[in-house]
Amino acid sequence: MSARTMSHAQTGLIGDHAMKRLAGQAQETILASVGARSPVLADSLVNHAFGRIIAQTTLGYEERELETIAMLGAMGGCENQLRTHLGFALDCGLVPEEIMASVEHVSVYAGYPRALTMLRIAGEVMQDKGEELLVAKRFPLRDHDTCLFDSGGDKPPLMLLHALGLDWRMWSRVIPLLTPHFRVIAYDLRGFGGAAFAPGIRDLAHYAQDVTDVMERLALSQAQIAGLSLGGSIALELALQQPGRVQELTVIAATAWSFPVFEERAQFAEAEGMEAQIIPSLTRWFRASDLATNGWPVRYARNCVRWASVADWSGAWRTLAGISLDGRLDGITAPMRIIAGECDQSTPPELMKRLTEGTRRSFEVIGDAPHMIALTHPKELATEILKPLS
Repeated sequence: MSARTMSHAQTGLIGDHAMKRLAGQAQETILASVGARSPVLADSLVNHAFGRIIAQTTLGYEERELETIAMLGAMGGCENQLRTHLGFALDCGLVPEEIMASVEHVSVYAGYPRALTMLRIAGEVMQDKGEELLVAKRFPLRDHDTCLFDSGGDKPPLMLLHALGLDWRMWSRVIPLLTPHFRVIAYDLRGFGGAAFAPGIRDLAHYAQDVTDVMERLALSQAQIAGLSLGGSIALELALQQPGRVQELTVIAATAWSFPVFEERAQFAEAEGMEAQIIPSLTRWFRASDLATNGWPVRYARNCVRWASVADWSGAWRTLAGISLDGRLDGITAPMRIIAGECDQSTPPELMKRLTEGTRRSFEVIGDAPHMIALTHPKELATEILKPLS
């Protein structure tokens, strides 16, 4: 066997492996369909397209599928191929939000007609795959705009408050599990997501005033409130400030106590910038296995940290550095469920358990969960939120 033949055989094995990884069971159907008309194209598809180009590790499968759907959408006239690759994109781990970002990107460089066609096909593929795209809209508050998701309807309202550095999308895997039972509302806290570069935060009470502002503008006299990390601390402050507005309280992976490291994190960002915050943040928030697989939760969190402004990030950490809830927690009258993650490095179960001192308070630990429970354990978290408080 010549070296050239061996090389062709080797690229065939590489291409076959890469195509199976991307197309899965559809590989055989694709090759049979192409090969029935052109064996040459079928062979080239495996050996050249996949064996020599797509199999290169310079881009991951997710990145290549984003490239592919953007190019097919921009070219136009490739609707069948676009539909196929949108399915591959979802199968290989991309999520509706990432695909929609690609559609919006195409509108800038290829124009609205191509992007609108891509939007329609993406919607059809997502529906076929059972994927749900949650959409937030611009929402005016008293001194800034934010982005707000509202599932609507006349069910009991449940407001979700996100963690420091992230935005309302942190809840996007939990929300569909809650909407059968609640009118779910989630918005971007001051300084993050669609509320970035808003007038600076003063203290925890300032965040709580924003929650009240949202409720007033939605004509909600009362709601259940659930918050994770910074969002949980805000929920505690709101329950003290406006007890009549809080029907029930769910505090997830949050603190009521200040620690010196909070001010240190603010100063570190000011000295080193946001790129330097990515590794320490992600390793606090996730397990090693989450970081290794680099799924949407990690990709999303990384992008949020990278794009945050130093001033907004540092302001939020200084808010936590100035937290003064200790000694006031007995004043919370609303029923409270406290939820901790077993593997949480930031707010471990032993810290969270201190919140249980009081009446009508339950405490649950989600097994093997890190700090960002909503991102890594959405089903388990939703189950705990839905449990009735005794």
